[in-house]
Amino acid sequence: MVGMNKRAFLFPGQGAQHVGMGKDFFEQFEEARNVYLRANDVLGFDLAWICFSGEETELSKTFISQPAILVTSIAMLEVIKSLRGTSATACSAACGHSLGEYTALVFAGAISLEDAVRVVYKRGKYMHEATDKTPTGMVAVLGLTDKDVEGICQEVSSYGVVCAANYNCPGQVVISGENDALGEAVKLAKSRGAKAVPLKVGGAFHSPFMASAQAKLAPELEKLRVIRASVPVVANVNAGYVREPDEIKDALLAQITNPVRWTQSMGTLFRDGVNEFYEVGPGKVLSGLLRRIDPNKEVRNIESVHSLDAALSG
Repeated sequence: MVGMNKRAFLFPGQGAQHVGMGKDFFEQFEEARNVYLRANDVLGFDLAWICFSGEETELSKTFISQPAILVTSIAMLEVIKSLRGTSATACSAACGHSLGEYTALVFAGAISLEDAVRVVYKRGKYMHEATDKTPTGMVAVLGLTDKDVEGICQEVSSYGVVCAANYNCPGQVVISGENDALGEAVKLAKSRGAKAVPLKVGGAFHSPFMASAQAKLAPELEKLRVIRASVPVVANVNAGYVREPDEIKDALLAQITNPVRWTQSMGTLFRDGVNEFYEVGPGKVLSGLLRRIDPNKEVRNIESVHSLDAALSG
């Protein structure tokens, strides 16, 4: 359970990447450079160059963007520690959106950076391979309740499999599925007053279509060295805390084919009295979602050296 400290750190997932992310940290801080160089050694290619100077199409590949976002977020954390000491990252809990759960576990000391980079690269590769089997995609549905969206998924089931993949905030649910079924779901959602935004992803993540990726990832997670987390991490799969190695591995494996329960995860932290949040990593997606879930909670975003200065001086 969360103790007296009321702070939590949040880490973004795939989709937050952009060319140039982390470059200012890399150029100004040795601590950040070391993180990228360690990742380069694990991967055998220059991830830093892709992040800073590569093509958007290359960076957006699932098996590149996932380690890239993880490494960029950890590089930023190391700079925070170097500037303000480890007390600056003291917190009650951590939580990451999909891929970001791995970042949260590195932050919590449960997994080493090198092991996380290795597994996340493979995770992205297996997810990418799974998308080749069936034409699938993801669509964000805006303006309907969770139950409304779940009902639409059931209504279009005769066209193919479609299901809720991300419960991001009230009024925003991402659905995953076969393209024909997604098309029918979009028509129904729009007829009921919703907006529908197709996502630029390779396929139906967090759905049964990732079963082959889950099967390939299972032995990788089985041999992954995991120790007890120094702070509890809220798992996407059930919005509950995980801390012990076995429960961490189980949550990471289940996450592949199950929805990200982000709204519920924030609710867990709210119920335990957390009211100060730091989003660390590229983009501001999680800060925006948090404000929609509860505008009264304080959230600070750290994605650049400039925003770092503002967050730490606030």
